[in-house]
Order: sequence, then C-alpha cells, then structure tokens
Amino acid sequence: MILEKIKNPTDLRKLNLEQLRVLAKEIRQKIITVVSENGGHLASSLGTVELSIALHYILNTPKDKLIWDVGHQAYAHKILTGRAEKFETLRRAGGISGFLKRHESEYDTFGAGHASTSLAAALGIANARDLKKENFKVVAVIGDGSMTCGLVYEALNTAAIMGTGFMIVLNDNEMSIAQNVGAIPKMFNRFITDKWYNYSKRRIEEMVNRLQVGQLKIGKEIVKFSHRVEGVVKGLIVPGLFFEELGFRYVGPINGHDFNALLPALKTVAEFKGPRILHVVTKKGKGCVFAEKNPEKYHSAAPFIIETGAPKKSANLSFTQTFGNAIMEQAEKDDRIVAITAAMPGGTGLSEFAKKFPQRFFDFGIAESAAVVAAAGMACEGLKPVVAIYSTFMQRSFDMVIHDVALQNLPVVFALDRAGIVGEDGPTHHGNFDLSYMRMIPGIIIMAPRSEEDLRDALATALSYQKGPAAFRYPRGGSGLPNLNLTRPAVPFPIGKGVWLREGNDAAIIGAGVMTNHALEAAEILEREGFHLAVADARFIKPLDEELILDAAKRFRRIWTVEDNAITGGFGSAVNDFLASRKITNFCSVLALPDAFIEHGSPAYLYDKYGLSSEKIADSIRRALKESAA
Repeated sequence: MILEKIKNPTDLRKLNLEQLRVLAKEIRQKIITVVSENGGHLASSLGTVELSIALHYILNTPKDKLIWDVGHQAYAHKILTGRAEKFETLRRAGGISGFLKRHESEYDTFGAGHASTSLAAALGIANARDLKKENFKVVAVIGDGSMTCGLVYEALNTAAIMGTGFMIVLNDNEMSIAQNVGAIPKMFNRFITDKWYNYSKRRIEEMVNRLQVGQLKIGKEIVKFSHRVEGVVKGLIVPGLFFEELGFRYVGPINGHDFNALLPALKTVAEFKGPRILHVVTKKGKGCVFAEKNPEKYHSAAPFIIETGAPKKSANLSFTQTFGNAIMEQAEKDDRIVAITAAMPGGTGLSEFAKKFPQRFFDFGIAESAAVVAAAGMACEGLKPVVAIYSTFMQRSFDMVIHDVALQNLPVVFALDRAGIVGEDGPTHHGNFDLSYMRMIPGIIIMAPRSEEDLRDALATALSYQKGPAAFRYPRGGSGLPNLNLTRPAVPFPIGKGVWLREGNDAAIIGAGVMTNHALEAAEILEREGFHLAVADARFIKPLDEELILDAAKRFRRIWTVEDNAITGGFGSAVNDFLASRKITNFCSVLALPDAFIEHGSPAYLYDKYGLSSEKIADSIRRALKESAA
C-alpha cells in the first residue's frame, strides 16, 4: 500500500500522478472503515481527498500555512500529516480529534470546529507574515456551506482593501450540512463547465496590451475599457465577477477530483501575488455510494455497516425527534408559529416541519446571527418564532439575543439542542456554556427538561410566554426514561416552579435537566447504603424556584446541585447567589463541569471523568456525609 509509506507530506511529494490516484483510493477506504466504527464526519471528508493530497503536494507544508474551515472536511489532511497510524483512534477518548487542533499537529495551523473562520484567520496570519518580513504561502480552504456566513464577507472586504497576499480555495460541493440555501451558493453552482474563461481572458489581454499607434500605447486603455464591458457579460457567465470586483484574482471552476486539472491550477494560483481565489468543484461523499446519495445523513454519521450504510445500533426516540414532533403539534393549533434554523434542519429535527409547513420554515444557512435578528423581526409582527440551533452555535449570536431580542422584550423561543456533553465531537461542539451565557440576560426564562415528555411541556411553556424571550436546552440523544407519555397534550409549566421527585431526610439534590436523572440514580445507590436523599427537578434555571430552594435550606443542612454546564455562572452558581442574598448559610455544593474546555470522548466516559455519572455523584455525596457525621 502506498499509504503505509506516507509519514508526512515530504513522502507524498515523491509520488507520480498514478500513485496519487491510488493513494486517494486508499485514503477513502481508510476514512470509510474508521468512521464506520467510530462515527464521524464522513461525507465532507470524502469530498476533499484529492484536494487534500494536491494541497500538500504543491505547498511546502508546514512552512506554508494551510488553514481549513470548519475542520470536518480535513480527515485526509490528518492522514497525510503523520496521523495515519493513529487514525483508528479518531474521536475516541485519548485519540485524535475529529476537528483541527493546534496542539495535535504542527500541520493544524488554526483550530476549527465552527464554520467560516478560515478567511479571517488566514488574513491575520498573512498580515503577521508580512509584518515580520517572512516568506511563506498562506492558503485557506473554505466551502461546505461556510460561504453563507457574514464573517466570510467581512474578511473578504478587509482583505481586498489591504491587498494582502494569500490564497483562498473555494471548495464548492453544492452543500453545507444540508442543501445550501440562498442566492450566493446558487451563483457558484451554475457555471461548472466554463473552464475556458480564465485562459481566454489572459491570452487576449496579453495581445491587446501590446497594441500601439505610433509611439502611443493604446493597449492598456483598451483593456481598461474591456473590463467595464466584461463586467456586464461576465456576471452572466462565471461567478468570478463577485470576487474580482472585491479585488481578488479568480480562477476556476476546476474539477476538484481530477489531478490533471487540480495540480497545475493550484501550482499556478499559489504563485500569484495579492489576494486570489481558486474555485474547485467537488462531490460530497465521493467514493461512497450511500454517502453520495444522501450527504446530509452521512455528514455526521453514527457507526454504520460498510456494505449498506445502515446504522449499527437502532436509535431510540431522541430529544431532537421529540422536539420536531412537538413543534408540529403546536403549529397545527397556531398558525403564528414559525420554525427557524441555521443550516441544520435535519440536525434540529425540523425536516418534517419544513415539509409540512414550507411557508413557515426558514433556513438561514450558516448565519446564526441573521437567524436570531430575523426571528426578532418576526416577533415584532406578531409571529411566534422558534429558533432551533445547537447550543454551541448559539454562542455566535450572543449579542443578537441580548440586543435585538431581550432588550426589546420580544417573545422569541430558543430551542438549544446538543446542550451539555455532546461527546466525540469535543470542545468545539459541547454545549456546556449555555446556562452561563443565557442566565445573565435580563428578562429571559430558561428551562432544562429532564425527559422528552417534559420537553414537550417546556415548548408549550415557551410559546405561551409573551413577556420576553424563552429558552430551553436539551442534550443529544434521549433520556432513556421508561413509561414516557408522548401522546398526551402538552401542558405549560407554572413559570419558575420545580418539583420534588423523591423524599429523604439526610440531604437534598436539586438537578438541572437530564442531570436530575443521574441524581435520582445516585440517590437510589445511597439509599441501599442507609443514606436517604431528597431529589428535586429544578425545571427552571431562570427564574429560580425560590420557594423550593428555601424549603430545601429549611429541611436540610446539606444541599447539592447537579448540572452539565460549566461550574462558572451556571445553575449551582445561581442557587448559591440566591442563598447568599438571603444570608442563608446552608452549605450548597455544586456538581458541574469544570471551568475548562472538555475534550472529546463518549458522553458516558466524560460524565464519569468529571464526576457527573450517577456513581460519581453518589461517591461525592457519600464522602461528604460521612465526613460531616464523623
């Protein structure tokens, strides 16, 4: 196998064209094999195999800086840069990350897990290079829907003004996670066959530039005039006008799977001066039949059977699916309800809503900030917008939630999927900060349902609350609780009220969200050892159920709070702030995730490592109760 001989890109550059083609097949097979076992971002990385090989073949990495956008399209990059032997550990605890991490490899120039950061990062690196008078190339690879984000255009605008020398590779696969939305992606996808344009333009300009009448050189003036005429025509022919008007030199589109076209194009454009763009066209899921047919499903795939693509484990009904069903139930009764997402209709459970209520579904692409502000506008006109975005991606709209929604007391509903520990995607995707960054916002109510049944009630609560914004957060996967009734009508919670689930007389645990279930299991473990703990479900992070907390403080000397949010500014912090404000001295211990970025690994592994599994919660309480009794 050729791949076994590739320890780094230096080995890659010794190969001939035919060997590169064989290598591409071997890398694809390795990606498919490992992702079928570990899960991961399959379709995106399969689409960039030839592009990854070509970039490292032409560039002198790691001296030349290669910046990948998002990171989930960079599995081949990882394999080519010294991590082939470790690739079987992808996304496993202690193994290599599914995204780019600076501390993992010198080839990972810039960490990436969220979209659309590559151009600004590349611009910064190129400016630093020029300031330090160093000499290396800077190349950013963007695509997979990232061009729908405003951050990209801020960077493009600034780069053009500065005239900074760096290269953008636009990986046009006609997809983001779901089908791309908006006019800009369509512009890129219309003109795949127009390869003749850049060659013709260069040759004609070379000839015209040499024209002169006597001693008067008229060629340059003709070229200037032709550019003005060209602008009208070119806008109808190729997508390059947009970039060239910004000041970028544009080349493409190029077939991103054809080394004969890709290698010379990369080599040529890499040597251009100033800001430039190479537009390559790739196919998401390339080389895997079921991933090509359904790239959205296999964007982030669970472990699957290689021969068929079928999942290895049947999934139970998840919080996400429950949310999707619940919002359709509510929308049937109230035509003011609209659903909004940011490039994640499938991931947030809204695909069926989009089919059933197409006029009331809005996908803004990878533009979370615009989605939130548009929701505010809809609320101004009397609609009931529900914004479904992953917890980690809602961070990108923090200012908009404050300035455009909460400040105006607009009744926008935020459904924060993937809250808490997400698992194998790691620190860029864990939702362990939402309670902290949402709790500080005046006028918002925040709920954390512990079950799929409670999620339905939380949505009903949020939709009925018209004094300002409401948010509820829920994890990936399901609660695993038995005997849930998901067919009864959803009933709004009393605002700011929790509920006692278990009585006891030794101490109390107040849980937030699904951590309440871990608390109940911990109480059962301790019950068998003679410790009797009461357990409450807070339901509301804001406003707190002050009566419930005062009741706990009156009845128990020791209280524990349990949450899967960072310890700084979360639910436990809110409880202690309240107790302090009432000058109550009961000792309240906070069991939460640390003030740190949490690495990747299975949720069960991470919960146990950070003291939030039922066994570790029981251990913490057992030790404390024994110490206080001694």
